Amino acid sequence: MNTQVSRRPATQIAALAWPILVGQLAVIANGVLDTAMTSRYSATDLAALSIAVSIYISVFVGANGVLYALAPIVGQLYGGGRFEAIGAEIRQGVWLALFLTVGGCLILAFPQPLLGLAQASPELNAKASNYLQILALALPASLGFRVYGAFNNAIARPRAVMVIQVAALALKVPLNALFIFGGLGLPAMGGPGCALATAITAWMALVAGCAMLRWSPAYRAFGLFGAGFGAPRWDAQRTLLRLGIPMGLSYLIEVSAFTFMALFIARLGETAVAGHQVTANFTTVLYMVPLSIASATGTLVAHALGARDTAAARRIGNTGILLAAGIAGAAAFAVWLAKGAIVRAYTPDPVIIAAAMPLFAFVGFYHFFDALQVSAGYVLRAYKITLVPTAIYAVMLWGVGLGGGYLLGFDLAGLAPLLPAGAAGFWLGNTASVLLAAIFLLWHLRSAQNRMR
Repeated sequence: MNTQVSRRPATQIAALAWPILVGQLAVIANGVLDTAMTSRYSATDLAALSIAVSIYISVFVGANGVLYALAPIVGQLYGGGRFEAIGAEIRQGVWLALFLTVGGCLILAFPQPLLGLAQASPELNAKASNYLQILALALPASLGFRVYGAFNNAIARPRAVMVIQVAALALKVPLNALFIFGGLGLPAMGGPGCALATAITAWMALVAGCAMLRWSPAYRAFGLFGAGFGAPRWDAQRTLLRLGIPMGLSYLIEVSAFTFMALFIARLGETAVAGHQVTANFTTVLYMVPLSIASATGTLVAHALGARDTAAARRIGNTGILLAAGIAGAAAFAVWLAKGAIVRAYTPDPVIIAAAMPLFAFVGFYHFFDALQVSAGYVLRAYKITLVPTAIYAVMLWGVGLGGGYLLGFDLAGLAPLLPAGAAGFWLGNTASVLLAAIFLLWHLRSAQNRMR
């Protein structure tokens, strides 16, 4: 296994980023399928899907962020050639995933307090509740697969993850059609049918990942099996939590800004929240490109730090940020030119199209600033710096983004028509928040790099 850091960081980043991107696009395509197929079932089911997905994503991403603490730990061990220590860390990661599953499943099984924030109709609440309760069955498998994914990405083997994610998407398509619209003697479930399809594919993906770890010779050097599963080691759990809790909070803050946007926009009616769902879903698809570059960059920075090559770590980190920003800028321009075609590809409903089109005015700006903040954030995590970025996310995304969006969205400050209100007001606040987050994260990264010269 080669742990040497390449002298051509852009090439190395691209080589790691493309399978991460393909895998992440396969994952996010599940959401695209759910949105597109449910919109053809009914607008009510689409609105319920938007509310439920916002809650589920907050739960999953928060737990996922805590588990991501494995990435810098394993990445630095791998970069330093300490392969024998990696297996023990992965087993502790599995224990942490089990602990997180308990809390997450309780939230999903009893979602009424969160659903109450949307002040939606009883029909919407019932459909959203059903969706979340089914997804409680998927959460253990999803978090287990997150451990598998974090491990493979940290040791620069993202293709193994990609193969399973693409296969899961291929299975999801017919299952979605069967459960949403009915068939083979099964009744049509509408939006909650997406959740059942997700649960089935999540468990099959986990089984496939475990089989690869057990029988592929590529993993033998890491001592994953043969030493017994062992009990939780609380020192290892504390280390994971010390890194993982701020990471999880960062993810949770970022995603919950979208969650509460959807819940508050739901107060404006089904049409407004359906338009927001289309816009938010496409923005998430775009986000996969800088996220993949950020993940690949973070892996290589961790390897360089594990090898005690701080100059290479700085060079790789800066290259990854510039690469993410350049691609995001080009994508933003393309989206502006094709926004009408994009919205119509999601839904044929002219009412939803009219609600989504004004929101697409913000997508390009939001995406560019989002690319900067996520790439800077991942590089900071490779340095095991997590607390200050979390504080930056909290102030900017919750304070400026959600707080400012709430003021604009409901025109509490009386600034309309000078500034947009309604769903567009929420999007303006959120765009301003990622701009400010990017500025402060880049400044903090530069300070950290200078300290390690």
